[in-house]
Amino acid sequence: MTKNTLAAALAATIAVIVPTWVRADDAPVTTQIVDALNKRFGVHPGYRANHAKGIVVEGSFTASSEAATLSKSPLFTGAKLPITVRFSDAGGMPDLHDAAPAANPHGMAIKFHLPSGGESDIVVNSLKFFPVATPEDFRDLQLAAASSLPGSPKSAQLDAFLASHPSVEKANATLGTPDSFADEQYYGVNAFVFINKAGQKQSFRYIIAPERVVHLSQAEAAKQSPNYLMDDLPVRLAKRPVTFHIKAQLAAAGDSTKDPTQAWPDDRKVVDLGVLTIDKTVADSAAAQKKLLFLPGRLTDGIEPSDDPLIAARDGSYAVSFGRRSANP
Repeated sequence: MTKNTLAAALAATIAVIVPTWVRADDAPVTTQIVDALNKRFGVHPGYRANHAKGIVVEGSFTASSEAATLSKSPLFTGAKLPITVRFSDAGGMPDLHDAAPAANPHGMAIKFHLPSGGESDIVVNSLKFFPVATPEDFRDLQLAAASSLPGSPKSAQLDAFLASHPSVEKANATLGTPDSFADEQYYGVNAFVFINKAGQKQSFRYIIAPERVVHLSQAEAAKQSPNYLMDDLPVRLAKRPVTFHIKAQLAAAGDSTKDPTQAWPDDRKVVDLGVLTIDKTVADSAAAQKKLLFLPGRLTDGIEPSDDPLIAARDGSYAVSFGRRSANP
């Protein structure tokens, strides 16, 4: 069964019907985030406010034996579970060049289809850690970025925000431009908590590791076609499946689970949770992705959210964005 975080996220969809006379700063922060993204990237009916451009593929996941020792989740019984995956560019522009700086961080969202008929999601991206620590800071980052015109010097507002939030440029420095969605590593910047059959708890963050990581140089990226990432994946899948390993980096005592700008040390134990195999694209990816809603807080028994405030904020803002694009296809 999914956790109460899902109910909270779906309830946030109500924000899309808030009367127009309510001031923007009276709206929930989840609605303010979507409004800020729309201000930065414009409104594109039928598309997500962020990660608007993407492609949907399908496959399966088979858990490792070690995963079941960490969590009693039905994800980790060892049964072969069907999955739906969406890869995406960052930003709210559906016609963005795949190699544009604004297309980073690239995203990967995984939906597990459970034998019970339920679903569970993992939503990750190529940032090793998140640029800001709170929902309010993420909103303000989008507003500050919206104050700077593309190709122009940074505005005073954006300069001031970056100076007061050095984690933004530190996080962006971890990014590269992939040669393929299949050759990028994706990180769960939010912490979650495993619970095993004995009731023991273990905080962790996801890592989705490819067979190899391949990043392009700036010169190589400049030569790519606008849709090279979207075009590459179907070609690869026509030849052979693409595989990733879903891993968990385990927190140690003292590691912050509340602040996603704080990366955990590289010497923390990493456990292989199983193999994700992608073997086909969906028949109509453009139509399929408009109907899909991925929520970081859509969890199963055996996995709980940590104290990271961005988990609930992401759930809520994704639900608001879904409500708007569903109402304006």
